[in-house]
Amino acid sequence: MATDRPLLGIALMLGFCMLAPLGDALAKLLGPEMAVGQLVFLRFAFQAGLLLPLALLTRRPLRMTRRVAALVALRTILHILGIGLVFTALLYLPLADAIAIAYVMPFIALLLGHWIFGETVGPRRLIACAVGFAGTLMVVQPAFAEVGWPALLPLGVALVFALFMLTTRAIAPSTDAIAMQAVSALLALALTGPALLLFSDAPGLGWAPPSARGWGLIAAMGCAGTFAHLLMTWSLRYAPTATLAPMQYLEIPFATAIGLLLFDDLPGPLATLGIAVTMGSGLYVILREHRDARARPVPKPIHSGTPPA
Repeated sequence: MATDRPLLGIALMLGFCMLAPLGDALAKLLGPEMAVGQLVFLRFAFQAGLLLPLALLTRRPLRMTRRVAALVALRTILHILGIGLVFTALLYLPLADAIAIAYVMPFIALLLGHWIFGETVGPRRLIACAVGFAGTLMVVQPAFAEVGWPALLPLGVALVFALFMLTTRAIAPSTDAIAMQAVSALLALALTGPALLLFSDAPGLGWAPPSARGWGLIAAMGCAGTFAHLLMTWSLRYAPTATLAPMQYLEIPFATAIGLLLFDDLPGPLATLGIAVTMGSGLYVILREHRDARARPVPKPIHSGTPPA
């Protein structure tokens, strides 16, 4: 995998930071018109419609080993749950607030990496996690005072997507991104479709025929969400994670700008301070990881008298 074109990798990650909150904003616009379950189903329907033909035309392998298939299924369930929580949160919260609260995810991922993979987490990182979580609470507090318990939904998003990223990390090296997302979309449709048919009377699982405007917004949402994830995956081919990770926080100012343009929403003073604290703590964790990775000695190859076969 090429890692010698950092400017291209940065440009691709910048595209992700612009498209991801745009897709969420389109879902927020659609929220009053249709149920969350319908939005999730249509989101994955457009992903399947875009990526499955592309995977077949480019002859990408769709078959997977039993282990990879199981992990892709787990990843798909987490993706469905995460998107459902995001769309539900956006029914109640401003776009920038919801995304800022969800960006406690890097701290959760750091702790899960320690507990699950045994990765080293020093005291400075733990302090940064505590400070970042405190910043998140500064965003949650005014939102909770205004809308109540739905302000906590982005914390669930953070936990689910931290597990989603850890699962993706386990299968990404051995799986093509387009093929994986095409298969994941088909699995998501197989799971959400029957749920919509069998439990149509349940809250959040109804079906309303979209208007012409609604279909246009749905298509734009599906395209934005699908290509945002592809841009993130492709960016990692051309630049290292340490270069790209700090850029992901650009999603928050992009979300703020989109929220202002589409919904006339701006975070309040306390929420703005909390966003700054969360971003600063997250960037500190990323820079520490980058510095430690550079300082870690590279193991020397062991030479033997026998040449490699």
